[in-house]
Amino acid sequence: MLFANPRATRCTYPASLQDVMSVQAAHESRDWLSRWEHLSPHATPLWQLPGIAAELGIGQFWVKDESTRSPLASFKALGAPIALVRLILRLMPHESFDPKGLIQGQYQERLRDFTVISATDGNHGRALAAAAQSVGCQCVIVLHANVSTEREAAIAEYGARIIRIKGNYDESVQHTADIAEQNGWPVVSDTSYEGYETVPRDVMQGYGTICAELIEQTTGDANAASPFTHVLLQGGVGGLAAGISSYLWEIYQEQRPILIMVEPHQADCLYQSAIEGHASKATGSVDSVMAGLACGETSPLAWRFLETSIDFFMTISDEDAVTAMQRLARGSERDIALVAGESGVAGLAALQWLANQPQAAQTLGIDHNARVLIINTEGATAPTVYTQLVGESAEVVLARQHQWQLKHSV
Repeated sequence: MLFANPRATRCTYPASLQDVMSVQAAHESRDWLSRWEHLSPHATPLWQLPGIAAELGIGQFWVKDESTRSPLASFKALGAPIALVRLILRLMPHESFDPKGLIQGQYQERLRDFTVISATDGNHGRALAAAAQSVGCQCVIVLHANVSTEREAAIAEYGARIIRIKGNYDESVQHTADIAEQNGWPVVSDTSYEGYETVPRDVMQGYGTICAELIEQTTGDANAASPFTHVLLQGGVGGLAAGISSYLWEIYQEQRPILIMVEPHQADCLYQSAIEGHASKATGSVDSVMAGLACGETSPLAWRFLETSIDFFMTISDEDAVTAMQRLARGSERDIALVAGESGVAGLAALQWLANQPQAAQTLGIDHNARVLIINTEGATAPTVYTQLVGESAEVVLARQHQWQLKHSV
């Protein structure tokens, strides 16, 4: 399904939004995290895939590959740790902690009795657990019924205490809030709700690193025109999309690229928000193979940025996502093979659907002149699930990727 957002605007980036999230704060977050052992010191790859571009009938197709950002294999490694660092700085100003020293574990003795808690679909919880382990504090993670045991084990590997509930993601968020209140633990969540916006803001701000790298890897000049005409962003509660869209909007102002939101059919909270004109809930079952996007309620804070920056909202099927995973994994003579998880391929899945819907593609301006970017937000964060969906393991795909690089001297 496709919905043209009547509230999308081409005005300059509003001061009211810049007071909440800004390029300057994003760069500060990037600098603080530069010392974290779980982040690569190098930018994640930006791949151009001409073979897929030809299949889609577009000019250029680019993939920003966040699967290599960290051993955590997800873009969430940029959000949770910076939110934890900023939370500690706010709660303990008398300690005069150095932000970089915090993430390097220089104050572990002073923080060993400090506990944070969060609900998660998997990737955010894993990143928070790893950050808490580095900082030296305790971490409690609440998982809902649809989170795989494989993802649970990956979180527990970083020393987090796991609490399981029978409900869905939104119920796990409420359960987390209840436990936090009972114990006096601060919540480090990537979704906002009434009275809780500062930490989700910090999480979203961390994602600005992706945009900073994109500019460095293309024009190298923030004053130049956008190298992309279209950017497709994953849904979920809206945090990633808000972090990316706000940065692009502030940099490119009225000339920002066309921004397209993509969600599962059954987890369409942002699509419904666009229709209703306010942060809303999904109309479907929410359960999706795209685990990271299986969210039923829009983050109100994220919606403040998305309401006027996202030009189009789309929904896709689970089958669309699996097909896109298999296409990226397969590669070709012209295209490097990529390991992309279920949620990481949402943008490509939407483009493949549009390739068979010429009128819809025309509405979006997706044609032979389009220069399109998607963000592969995760690798094989659940290796068994990845193998089942793709038909081969991530290791096999990475071996094919390596052979392609050798052949093409990349």
